Amino acid sequence: MKVILLKDVKNVGKKDQTVEVSDGYAQNFLFPRKLAVQLTKGSSQVLANQKEAEKQLFDKNQAEARETAKKLEDITLEFTLKSGSNGRCFGNVSLKQIEEVLLAKYKITIDKRKFVDKGPLDSFGIYRLRIELFKGVIGTINVHIGEEKK
Repeated sequence: MKVILLKDVKNVGKKDQTVEVSDGYAQNFLFPRKLAVQLTKGSSQVLANQKEAEKQLFDKNQAEARETAKKLEDITLEFTLKSGSNGRCFGNVSLKQIEEVLLAKYKITIDKRKFVDKGPLDSFGIYRLRIELFKGVIGTINVHIGEEKK
């Protein structure tokens, strides 16, 4: 019997995959647990509609991520840190601070876990941080850390 899997089933197949299984396995295991439905014209049409909707959502999210990446290219965030007598800075700028400033000033929401460059920002200068906004879409933001005036 041909069935469409509604969830991943170990040793059978992945979600939305059409597989051939024995009649007893389908009737006694897959159908009662709502792991699969029988392949019919109607169920295959529903599956095709679901895949099309997922593709449209994926394309929409990818376009939004590209748009956000273009916005990030033009942004330079300014931070100041205290410095010691030898020119070294005290403290550092965290990714959480960068996330908060982006949200407050530019209304751009980015999770700090999306940053590709996670190194500490603990010296003066300009950093170019890469952010993975979506699968295959990486934006870059400039962060300038200056010396706090005494």
